[in-house]
Amino acid sequence: MHTARGDVSLAGVSEVPPRPRRREQRPVGERETLEAFLDDYRDIVLRKVTGLSDAEARRRLVTSATTVGGLVKHLRWVEYGWFSQLLQERTNDNRRTHKRSWEFEFFPEESLATLIGEYRAQCEESRRIAARYSLDHQVPHVRLGRVSLRWIYVHMIEETARHTGQLDILREQLDGTTGFDG
Repeated sequence: MHTARGDVSLAGVSEVPPRPRRREQRPVGERETLEAFLDDYRDIVLRKVTGLSDAEARRRLVTSATTVGGLVKHLRWVEYGWFSQLLQERTNDNRRTHKRSWEFEFFPEESLATLIGEYRAQCEESRRIAARYSLDHQVPHVRLGRVSLRWIYVHMIEETARHTGQLDILREQLDGTTGFDG
């Protein structure tokens, strides 16, 4: 499965996506800059989890219930909440009907390959949705008032980068892989 951007196929979860370089290409406009940073962090998430087994992605290495698989699952739902639900004004909140803790649980019947596939698909859907709106487009949010697509991009960069840092630490604990190598 190739995305519109030409990312590597899902067939081999062991395939490492290309090293993120969009930011290094110095995008010219504000929108291009926001998209480049978010897409780079999305790709870093994929690099961090590629090559891990389901067992490794389920391992709890910190006191909280945080796992690699749970973070990927959560990031998929974050994309859905902000772009599919809120930006399209299906709801006036980005919360889902399930408990938030469910997003972080990596259940035995789930696989890392499936979670990666769902994350990739949701990111592609988020890109498609966002492309229809200007950065100044605003939507109502029950807790935050009105938020613009610009605000959503900045929030998603922050959210994805924060969880990428967690993935970096977990990956290092699992197999010693650090930086862009994993």
